[in-house]
Amino acid sequence: MGFRVLKTALAVVIAMYLAHVFGIKTPAAAGLLAILGIEVTKKKGIQSALHRILASMLALLTGSLLFMVLGFHVWVVSIFILVVFPVLHRLRITEGAVTGAVVMLHLFAYESAGWMAVLNEMYLLLIGLGTATLINIAYMPKTDKAIEGHKQRIEALFSDIFVNMAKHLRDNTVVWDGKELLEVSEEIDQGAGLAKRTMENTLIFGGDPYLQVYFFMRGEQLESIHRMIDLVAQVYQTLPQGEWVAAILEDISQSVKEDYYTGAAEKELQVLDARYKQLPLPESREEFEVRSAILQLNRELMQYLSIAKKQKKQRPEAG
Repeated sequence: MGFRVLKTALAVVIAMYLAHVFGIKTPAAAGLLAILGIEVTKKKGIQSALHRILASMLALLTGSLLFMVLGFHVWVVSIFILVVFPVLHRLRITEGAVTGAVVMLHLFAYESAGWMAVLNEMYLLLIGLGTATLINIAYMPKTDKAIEGHKQRIEALFSDIFVNMAKHLRDNTVVWDGKELLEVSEEIDQGAGLAKRTMENTLIFGGDPYLQVYFFMRGEQLESIHRMIDLVAQVYQTLPQGEWVAAILEDISQSVKEDYYTGAAEKELQVLDARYKQLPLPESREEFEVRSAILQLNRELMQYLSIAKKQKKQRPEAG
């Protein structure tokens, strides 16, 4: 926020100075337009400037026609709003409504709708919005370190979650408060927001698309983890099958920190699935319920890994 305020202050000063140097009427309006043109990303800044210019041109054309035909009365301004604002909404450039209203009200204040007045407003638009756009493009703060920080924190929290699930499977008396689930959800949301901003700040090549894929992947995996936790909570007996799955969870707690999909845990689960089929049937209802939950957990782990297999980076083939 502090950096955006600094950019806004700089844009206002430059826009007002240029308007004064070029002898534009009401140079302070250039500063106001510069304030409206400052955005948080480069792509948003360019899009916003184009929308505002289009909206303002429509406002100038409509406003000048209304004033020349109906005169400079307050009720004409209300007609302008009733006519122009719905059009801006239909054209999906409503963010330009304010700038359009500003230039139109200048015509009302001048009580002039001639070419000189309209040309003056066009100059103000170019100077104010042009200055803001150039400053938007010139520099945006880097987010690489912040994104990497969120990424590492997410992986550490995922690792802790898997370790805690494994502990419960090894000893069903272990109680876990699950606070990591709330924290990792916030980390994913914040990281995804930064990744999107980074993409919008890259004008030529569009940035690294994997940044957004990564946080989307973690969001999908978190949903799978929630389902796993529900299944783990149903394991109220310590069984050998739980020990086997716990070992795989501990392995995943380490592989979750790797950028590439290794497939090791997937192979372990496939082996375990075949091992289940060779086991004798449960001897009691309680054992049946617990083994059923563990088997479903096995399936959910496969789903979790399939998300990583599909969306994680693929390790380059040797040779």
